[in-house]
Amino acid sequence: MVNVGSRTGLKACDVAVETLRDVGVPLHAVYRLSDASRLPETVSGAIDAGHDLVVLGGGDGTVSAAVDVLAHREVPIGLLPLGTANDFARTMHIPTDIDGACRTIADGHVVDVDLGLCGDNYYVNRASVGMGAHVAQAMSPWLKRRLRPLAYPTATVKALLRHQPFRARLTFPDGDHEPCEFPRLMQVSVANGRYFGGGQQAVSDAGIDDDALDVTVIRHGGPLQMASIAREMRSGSEADSAHVTHIRTRRVEVHTDDELPINIDGEVVAQTPQVFALARNALHVVAPQTWVDGTGM
Repeated sequence: MVNVGSRTGLKACDVAVETLRDVGVPLHAVYRLSDASRLPETVSGAIDAGHDLVVLGGGDGTVSAAVDVLAHREVPIGLLPLGTANDFARTMHIPTDIDGACRTIADGHVVDVDLGLCGDNYYVNRASVGMGAHVAQAMSPWLKRRLRPLAYPTATVKALLRHQPFRARLTFPDGDHEPCEFPRLMQVSVANGRYFGGGQQAVSDAGIDDDALDVTVIRHGGPLQMASIAREMRSGSEADSAHVTHIRTRRVEVHTDDELPINIDGEVVAQTPQVFALARNALHVVAPQTWVDGTGM
C-alpha cells in the first residue's frame, strides 16, 4: 500500500513492487492510494482478507494513519520510507533507499514495539502541544514537495512567528511523579520513539520498546535560547536545563488554560486536555536482522 501523494510515492511504487518480487516477497495485492484518508479502511480490508504482511509506502503520517488499525493485531508491517522525515524508519534502522528497504522486508525479522496513545489515537513517534502543533499546521503538502528536507525548518520559522507562550499543568495518574506546573512554555512533547521532527531526539537513550514515554517540556525563550535547545534536541541531551525539563513515565495528563491543538506524528488530530499513555508491544514491524532492542543494537 503506497501513499502516492507522499513526496516520492508515485515514482517509487512501481520500482518497489518490482524489487519486492525480485527479492522473493510474494505480493497478492497492490494499492496505490492517492487519498490518504482511505488507508485505514484499506489496511483493515487486507487484514480481514487474510494477508499476513502489510507493506506501507509513505512517510511518518502514513504509518501513524495505519497504526490505529494495526495496533494489537498479529499482522506485521514492512516499511518503504517515502516521506519527508522518515523518523519511524530512522528509529527502526530501516534503510531509506528502496532497494535496502525491500531487502529488509525480505530478509529481516519481526519485532514488537510500543505505541503511544493520545486519548484514543495511537502514534509511533511523538505527540506535542505548542510549537510542534504549529509546525504541523504550517507543513503543507506543497511545502513538502517543493522544499523536501528544508520543509521542516521553513515550517518551524513560520510557526515561530505565530507562537504564543502557554501555561501547562502535568499530572501523573500512576503516581510516579508529583504534579508540576509551567507558566510560559514553547512546547510539551510526549515521545514514544527515538526520533521525531526530521531527526530530533527525545533523549539519547530513548527506545521504542523501552516501556516508557519521554516527556520534554520546553520553556519559552529568546533566539539564543532556542538555538541552544535545538542543539540539545539534535543530540538527545538527557540533562535538564533552565529551558528544558525531561520526565520519563508511562502515563501523563496535560492540561492547558485554553484548549490547544495536539500534533500526532505530523497531523493535528486532538486538543488539550488529554491523557497520554503507553501501549506496550502493540505493533509488529519487520526490522533489520541487526535489530535487537529499542536502540537497534
